[in-house]
Amino acid sequence: MKKLLTLLICLPLFSLGQQTINASITHGGLQRDYILYVPASYSSATAVPLVFNFHGYTSNANDQMWYGDFRAISDTAGFIIVHPMGTIDNTGATHWNVGWGGSTVDDIDFTEALMDDLIATYSIDNNRIYSTGMSNGGFMSYQLACELSDRIAAIASVTGSMNMGWFNSCNPNHPMPVMEIHGTLDPTVSYNASSFTESIPDIMDFWANFNNCNNTPIVTNVPDINIMDGCTAEHQIWENGDNGATVEHYKIINGGHTWPGTVFASAGTNQDINASAEIWRFFSKYDINGLINPTVLPTAFIYGNDTICYNQNIDAQVTVSFSGATPPFTFVYAINGVSQPSITTTINPYVISTQQAGAYTVQSYNDANNTGTISGSALVTVNTSIIDCPPPLLIKENTTNKELLKITDILGKETTLKNNNLLFYIYNDGTVEKKIILE
Repeated sequence: MKKLLTLLICLPLFSLGQQTINASITHGGLQRDYILYVPASYSSATAVPLVFNFHGYTSNANDQMWYGDFRAISDTAGFIIVHPMGTIDNTGATHWNVGWGGSTVDDIDFTEALMDDLIATYSIDNNRIYSTGMSNGGFMSYQLACELSDRIAAIASVTGSMNMGWFNSCNPNHPMPVMEIHGTLDPTVSYNASSFTESIPDIMDFWANFNNCNNTPIVTNVPDINIMDGCTAEHQIWENGDNGATVEHYKIINGGHTWPGTVFASAGTNQDINASAEIWRFFSKYDINGLINPTVLPTAFIYGNDTICYNQNIDAQVTVSFSGATPPFTFVYAINGVSQPSITTTINPYVISTQQAGAYTVQSYNDANNTGTISGSALVTVNTSIIDCPPPLLIKENTTNKELLKITDILGKETTLKNNNLLFYIYNDGTVEKKIILE
């Protein structure tokens, strides 16, 4: 199998040691590209989990790496992320072949071939391979759960769905933990049944029944920590499935066709949860044999890299989520190793609003019944850029009559408006806006 590798220079956003690698394999007579992210903690002496992160229809591997970003989580949790690139369909759009439009590309076999190639190159835990993706990438993850279940431990879909008829042909060879995150006002992949997709509630019921979970989910309202995003989140979980499998659904009420928590937010993007963090919290509990530790201790997971402007009184946010736990939750967190006062709360997740820069970790945690485990980290930095942090008066003065000078891509190359690509809009007042317009 022919294989091409290109090691990219990591951007200043990441510390030395991490690797972002552009590579290719030849499959089915086609060059199939992908982007690999290997955290600095990786050592060939220790087998690590592998997460497939599939892009949406018309999108690409690079955009998904930024839009549905797992890299900061990978840096602390130690898993490898692969962002595969789809092929061009007969309309000229990048896609994953999930039964639409007469495509003949075998993306299931390509995924398995890429999996085998990565296992031959890196120390991968074969029992901890997961799949997630946006939209068409979510459909792809469901198809892998149905057709490659002997290799996939759990899946999560963001704005994806299942085609009509898949219920009849889907029969994984082990209980399959499934998470779906979906907006009720999604204009692209309907939350309700459409002419070619099942409804999201019916999909959740299908997997809950397949896994022999409880018939009725536990439903909790996620705290509305961002009242400006125009939507709220409801968490549904079907528990007690075979091998400890659960089914989870984040119902984003009034949410659109978006990835919650992304920094490239558009209308209908929920900011009360971070989809990437919730997906890894879910994946981390399972291997291909089911729940990794059937006697799960409560866990506190801290995450969220944020910045504070040197000249603005706007707090950064660090989030602590609790799993396998009974409220109230009591924890102590530290900033740069210095312990802060103990916090007891029933809110899950709990948001720390702060003006203090530094590295944030959880030092101790217990719920109502047990002493729990801790994981994750967060980083708050100070931004001293006058472009990113204009003085308050400058913000007011330049809200009108500013002119667009040019549009550039992430490499600084001037370009024109393109959907499904990260672009930087540079104005004559010195301000820069990051935008990604999803088609």
